[in-house]
Amino acid sequence: MKKFAFLLLLIAVIACKSNDDNVDDNPFLTSPLVNLNLNLNLPQYNPLKFPGNSLIITQQGIRGIVIYNVDNNMYHAFELSDPNHAPNDCSQMEVDGIEATCPCENDTNKYNIVTGQNTVDPSLYPMQRYRVERVGDNVRVTN
Repeated sequence: MKKFAFLLLLIAVIACKSNDDNVDDNPFLTSPLVNLNLNLNLPQYNPLKFPGNSLIITQQGIRGIVIYNVDNNMYHAFELSDPNHAPNDCSQMEVDGIEATCPCENDTNKYNIVTGQNTVDPSLYPMQRYRVERVGDNVRVTN
């Protein structure tokens, strides 16, 4: 009976670990260590105080991170390297409003920075998501 209980517990732990929401099994992107703490009282992070605004941080992630303020309680953060090809010299996406586009030649990939989905072909890999939480006047982005 103890062996059966142990086996059941082991299966539950493995199932929980394989359901990690940060991993999309994308063969093109790695999961770089991301640990940002943005103090909204500092002028460089002021745009994140207002819903509908976004901010790009280039110092972390693969090609940078875009953070979007939905409603001052909910934020979304995504990797700026196009998830549908290997990182290269042109794979850092450009953000205009709520749309991120890949500047690579012959590439029509466009993504919504609120949902992360490809707006041209939803069957393609979505943008790589990072965890975001707001605690007081700080926005924390991690993976």
